[in-house]
Amino acid sequence: MITFLVCLAALVAAYFTYGKYLEKVCGIDASNPVPSKTMYDGVDYLPLPRWKVFLIQLLNIAGLGPIFGALLGAAYGPVAFLWITLGGIFMGAMHDFVAGVISLKNNGQSLPEIIGKYLGSGTRAFMRLFSVFLMVLVGAVFMSQPAELIASNITLPALETVAFSNVSWELFMVLVVILIYYTLATLLPIDKIIGRFYPLFGIALLVMACSILFLLLFHSDSYAIPELVSLENQIADPGKFPIVPMLFTTIACGAISGFHATQSPMMARCMTNEKQSRSIFYGAMIAESIVALIWAAIGMAFWGGVKGLNNAIEEYGGSAAKMVDIITSTTMGPVVAACVLVGIVGCAVTSGDTAFRCARLIVADMFGIEQKSFFKRMLVSVPLFAGAMFIIFALPFQTIWSYFAWCNQTLAVITLWCITVYLYQKKRPVAIGVLPALVMTYVCSSYIFISPMMFGMENRTLAYLLGGVLTLVVAVAVHYKARKG
Repeated sequence: MITFLVCLAALVAAYFTYGKYLEKVCGIDASNPVPSKTMYDGVDYLPLPRWKVFLIQLLNIAGLGPIFGALLGAAYGPVAFLWITLGGIFMGAMHDFVAGVISLKNNGQSLPEIIGKYLGSGTRAFMRLFSVFLMVLVGAVFMSQPAELIASNITLPALETVAFSNVSWELFMVLVVILIYYTLATLLPIDKIIGRFYPLFGIALLVMACSILFLLLFHSDSYAIPELVSLENQIADPGKFPIVPMLFTTIACGAISGFHATQSPMMARCMTNEKQSRSIFYGAMIAESIVALIWAAIGMAFWGGVKGLNNAIEEYGGSAAKMVDIITSTTMGPVVAACVLVGIVGCAVTSGDTAFRCARLIVADMFGIEQKSFFKRMLVSVPLFAGAMFIIFALPFQTIWSYFAWCNQTLAVITLWCITVYLYQKKRPVAIGVLPALVMTYVCSSYIFISPMMFGMENRTLAYLLGGVLTLVVAVAVHYKARKG
């Protein structure tokens, strides 16, 4: 319990200390004009109240990540607490804050355009394609998972004349309903659906976390949280899943996630004052880290320790959704458990629709397509939805998730190097960006050589060495770019 409480306190304190420091580093000034006023279009550039923008940002970046990822990442042991806390404060929240501020100061430009400005036109071209691909992957992940959760709890009349190979009729129909919702949320002005429903789901996410926190604090005799006494890897198969890099990709949302930087420009277009940046960008990430910390703790405590959690993961085939359902139904009763299920579905859906909206904005920025016209918004969006549906039906979920996890952290790496160059050019403390950039570059580089989904090298010494070489190459290239300007 002490480790958990110290980490929780550190996250809260960081908002008032390191977050405040980052405000000074980035030169936040309330008198500066903001895109919602200078670029107003009534669709994407639209001023919203700060509390609403905060909750929308929280739902944009959270999704299922700080719940499912943290629960599975807790299998590595209390070292997960350390990664969530330090990663959240010095990497994830900094990454979200500075990337969001850069967008805010550049007319709410999408992430690829920002990266192109600081890392060059070649990187911009790559990032345009890479970001759109990642957004479609995210859309596919967060369309399929809530659809499966809902479909498993309903039964529709069988239709003998329709066959969807290995996809049930129930799943297909739920996918269609979610797709219709995604279409509306992507195409309509941001205040029509996202601005109205997201705050409700944001509150649901926080209520879920607070309910679990109450259980941990006031029923500690039944749910004991393990203490951090070493950096031991306690996962069932530590040889196959080393802490570096596997923990760093298992728990992304909650520590650092490149997906967040793609979402921040949407909120930068709705803010009414630069002073809102700390609460909306840094604060939302800290809130997500707290949610992840709570779910990691209940994962270990509910099954009587890390070993029990690993046994549960094996028993339920790694289904985090099933494990969350068991935790909530056991500790909270059927009514609250049903509400939690609704909240989980909402968390997933509200990351998927903004992924598609973000992809639309990236493509529109890429080709200079104005987005006031409903027809042009539809023209950009249809291929994105088609791509996501193809991925869902063509690939198994585990494959989609594995590539999404690596792409997500790779995007964080590119964003961190962009932040580093930005700080260098502005003559600000570069260490803020370069240290997290080096760490995450090494994580993603070593993942390439270690992960079974990629090279899967058994010689770990060589794999780590190659990861270090690749990290050095990237660092030198960015240094050259920064010096060249």
